[in-house]
Amino acid sequence: MEEAVQPSSSMMLFERNDGLVVEAFRGGQFDYLEAVGEISETDFFRSITSWKVLEKLEATYPSPCQKEDVPVWAYIAGDISLRFHGVNQFHAFPYVVRSGGMINAFGPAMGHKVTHPQTGDVTLSCQGFNKKNEYDRQTPVDQDYLRKMAKRTDAGRLMTWFNRDVVGIFKQHHAFDPEGLFVGDASYLFVPDNPRYEGSSRLLFDEHNHPVDSQRLSPQERRRYVWRRCYKLVSLIHINRNGDFFLYAAVKVVAGKEHECPILYQMIEQFVEFHGKGIIQKLLIDRGFLDGPNIGRCKQEWGIDVLIPARRAMDIYQDVLGLAKAGELDFKPYVSQSPPAKPFPLHRPESIRKREESRQRTLAQRKAQAAADTKAVAPSPSPIRSEVATVAAVKTFTSCPVPLDVIVNKEVYTDGSEDYWMLLSTAPVDDPVLGRQDYSLRTAIEERHRQLKCYSDLEGFSSRSFNLIANQVVFVLLTYSLLQWYLLRSGREELNPQTRPRTLDLLRPVITTILIYYKDYVAFLRPLEHQELVLTLNREARKKILAKTRALRRSLAQQLYNPRPP
Repeated sequence: MEEAVQPSSSMMLFERNDGLVVEAFRGGQFDYLEAVGEISETDFFRSITSWKVLEKLEATYPSPCQKEDVPVWAYIAGDISLRFHGVNQFHAFPYVVRSGGMINAFGPAMGHKVTHPQTGDVTLSCQGFNKKNEYDRQTPVDQDYLRKMAKRTDAGRLMTWFNRDVVGIFKQHHAFDPEGLFVGDASYLFVPDNPRYEGSSRLLFDEHNHPVDSQRLSPQERRRYVWRRCYKLVSLIHINRNGDFFLYAAVKVVAGKEHECPILYQMIEQFVEFHGKGIIQKLLIDRGFLDGPNIGRCKQEWGIDVLIPARRAMDIYQDVLGLAKAGELDFKPYVSQSPPAKPFPLHRPESIRKREESRQRTLAQRKAQAAADTKAVAPSPSPIRSEVATVAAVKTFTSCPVPLDVIVNKEVYTDGSEDYWMLLSTAPVDDPVLGRQDYSLRTAIEERHRQLKCYSDLEGFSSRSFNLIANQVVFVLLTYSLLQWYLLRSGREELNPQTRPRTLDLLRPVITTILIYYKDYVAFLRPLEHQELVLTLNREARKKILAKTRALRRSLAQQLYNPRPP
């Protein structure tokens, strides 16, 4: 049995101990009992609380309040619960808390289900944390309190809290992979074209959502582009080669017009200041972060190797390109890594085998027909192979104080044409194939950002206050990182690449679970296990259980005597 966790005096926590609670129940002792149909969020909150993460978040949170009417841990848990369910509007908290599992994680003292005397709906009755409400509480924390707390928290202090204290908690729990792979990235967060969005910028974007310089365009050219209001999210993200997790290690929300390059290197400097050297060992970034002096600082001052693409207009690119075209480089084939195919079962039924053969014949016929239909049209050149080579210790990137190894990538097309692109590395490159494979890890962030924007509504801001905008971004990324870490520690890292709704679907049990509370412990039983337990009680225990059950029913009948009007 794991060592019991000693929660703080203001925090409710029940340790799961099925054996102890069942034994007490056999003796006629229990405090409360209820059935729940979803335990994914319950397990999530129990885990981060038992690891004392919630307690540490409370201890470091930059609260704007001099007097805490509600414990900070309850505010943080409520904010995380909203983001866990993909909801960002605080007024939806009563609905989320009734359908989610946060209440179950902290036991009946936090709240329990009752029937509303006016509407007949099943709702919650919550004890709350103060005596200021005129009506009986139906949520542990009022949604308006959550909103006001978030709006009063300074955005700068909140982001510093995430970058220093939250990431420090991950470090304490050894969440960083020893290989030290990090990705630097910048992404636009678009909002409605309303100038009241505090600190936002209005920029001209092309069809790929890339900003363009309006000063260099004629009035006719500007018509091809769209003005959009936006913020910019600059982030430092920790990954590993297998894609087992995706932890945000630093975040910064700024106006869309701000250049991401100096912001990222400032974040790296602060990361080293907060958490020490040696955690970030390799930084993968795109060409928007090309900055010779700062790349040199990463290598010389912080011991961080950088891998970044070169621009075609750079001298180092042109010099190496001349060597490649002159045949001075030793190219070797490059084959991109792909995930291993899932093996077929050794023994497949005959009907399945024949169905698969028929499907393959149909696909081949369709492919042949499509080729015949397009035979008269000259196909555009397509790549037929990739090759890589290395040029060591190049010094023609004069603003960078350290020599760079260049990974030269050559793409050969069907019409015989060739195209080159290059990666600059501050670390010696022994094998250019491995270097290119390393950089391919950077593209994984595009899919993760798409998931956060589509399924966690990262940029669906309902307020124009910059403090609330920063709160939404920070808590969405905090919840996302905590969920990734929770799945990794629970041995379910295969769920981390999934979207948030799909992950919760796979975590959600398909049967009802009976929770029995006793003192500081809770037992999780299946319905039939609970029924067998009740039917095998001795006479004396049954009498005690019956008396306790009747007392609880009378107590619940008096709950919500003065509910808030619907």
